[in-house]
Parts: sequence; C-alpha cells; structure tokens
Amino acid sequence: MKRSEINACIREFEAVLQEHRFPLPPFLSFTPEEWATKGNDYDEIRDNALGWDLTDFGSGDFYACGLYLITLRNGNPHLAKYTKTYAEKIMMLRGGQTCPCHFHWHKMEDIINRGGGAVVFRLWNAGPDELPDRSTPVIIHKDGRALTISPGEPIEIRPGESLTLYPGCYHEFTVRPEDKYALIGEVSMCNDDEADNRFEKPTGRFPAIQEDEPPYRLLCNEYPPAR
Repeated sequence: MKRSEINACIREFEAVLQEHRFPLPPFLSFTPEEWATKGNDYDEIRDNALGWDLTDFGSGDFYACGLYLITLRNGNPHLAKYTKTYAEKIMMLRGGQTCPCHFHWHKMEDIINRGGGAVVFRLWNAGPDELPDRSTPVIIHKDGRALTISPGEPIEIRPGESLTLYPGCYHEFTVRPEDKYALIGEVSMCNDDEADNRFEKPTGRFPAIQEDEPPYRLLCNEYPPAR
C-alpha cells in the first residue's frame, strides 16, 4: 500500500469513530514526531502492539481482503510483566471487504457489531488436518443463544448483535457490498498474532508500504525505541 492510502484510511476510520461517538485514548493522536520523544513509560503500547493497524493479509488488494483495526488494550503471553488476560479492539470493514478464513488456537473472542451495516460470518469446525471441516455442523453462540448451523452457512450480525468464537472455530467475515461499512468491536482473551492465528491459506500480516508521503499516524509495528 502507498503511505498516502494508509493515511487516508486512518482518517476515514477516525471520521467513522467520531460519527459513532467512539472516543479514542490520547496516544492514538500522537504524530510520528511526538512518538520520537516518548520514553519507557509508553512501553506497554510498544510491547503489546497497541494502536493503529491496517492489514491486507498479503493480498495486495486491501479493499477486497483487508481490515482496519485498532488494538486498544492487550496483555502479552511472551512478557511476564504484562499480566492482563484480556484484549479489546475496534475494527472496520468496508462493504465488500473480507477478513479471510482463520481460527485461533487459544483465544476466545466476542465479535460485536457496533454500527453500520450487517457483518456476515461463515464458520467451520477445524478438522484433524487443521483445515475447515466442510461436513460437520457448527454450534454457534449468538448473544448468549446456542444454535446449530450448517458448515459455512451465512450468519448475519446486525448492529448491537454479537457472536462468540471459541478456539478451533474457523471464521471469515465480510460486509455486504451494498453497505458502506460496519464498525466491529472485539472483546477477547490476549491477542497473540505471532503464535495464535491459523489461516486456511498462507497470509501476510502488515502491508508493504510505498513511502509517497510522510505518515499521518504510525502503525503499531512502527514505533521508534523509547527515548
């Protein structure tokens, strides 16, 4: 992605969050120049990858296969000094944009539609070969109600609704092309992108960036060392 595209996406995300009266913590407004002055008192943000995040999952086509997200809080299973056992994210998908099929080995999460269009999920059990089992029914938990569905059956989550995803449950989700966007919350156990994600197909994590203009905000993998 071009840096100009990333900057535009962050501004777009900020505008949607403001529209929905979702205030952000102060560190999310730091400029790159301000980050360069920050000391070790901000290590939790650096170490736990809090902040702005855009990924195209290595697709090279962010608007078809990608995700806007902010990690607001997180623990860290690799660093004992961080004892939080939970994480929270706020995310966005544009209409027609998809987060690809994956499951987590350990993380349980609630995905909540916070506004905009419907989020459409497809779920499968992970088989013994670690691939989606296309034949066995899936038990889902939607706002505290347990239901059994067919594998891959579309499940719409409308504003205010949520879906609980347990470890070993493959899931992909999208927003219908006719909807402008959906604002999506995540409340979960600690997020560990290094070791806890199993995608059906190999993916990348952060986009390659063409630096065609200065960054508006730093992504969560771009913070400079403590001053």
